[in-house]
Amino acid sequence: MFPSRPSVIYGGEKITSLTISEDSGSEDLEAIAVAVHSIIGLPTTIRSLKRKGLRLEKGQILDRNYTGPVLEEVLKTNKVAHVVPTEGVYRGKHVVVAPIHSKDGKVIAALGVVDILAIIDLPSVFQEYTSVLQEVEDAKK
Repeated sequence: MFPSRPSVIYGGEKITSLTISEDSGSEDLEAIAVAVHSIIGLPTTIRSLKRKGLRLEKGQILDRNYTGPVLEEVLKTNKVAHVVPTEGVYRGKHVVVAPIHSKDGKVIAALGVVDILAIIDLPSVFQEYTSVLQEVEDAKK
């Protein structure tokens, strides 16, 4: 269950909003982390600049006080990182972590997932797909 969110009345309708900042804690970041994790189904992590955040796997929040070396690196560099960490929970696994920016462009948080695409040979997959499509078309003739 998500924590309650601030509501405002706009045009006669109640609108709920989500606001995060560099001071956001795990409760504030939970809605974003759960949504991303629900869509992609991969291990997901998030933290703000000044506070630790969340780690989710297999539909569960496993840690509400989480940080990792790549999340911290992205918060410092303000750049997307595609790396294999040498330490931490995801040591030896491909991960991708991206900064989240405020309206004025400052990094306020970082969001990461285990990067399964890094281990897939995409050109080979697409070549095979094209080959299968051609076989289907030839079979129709």
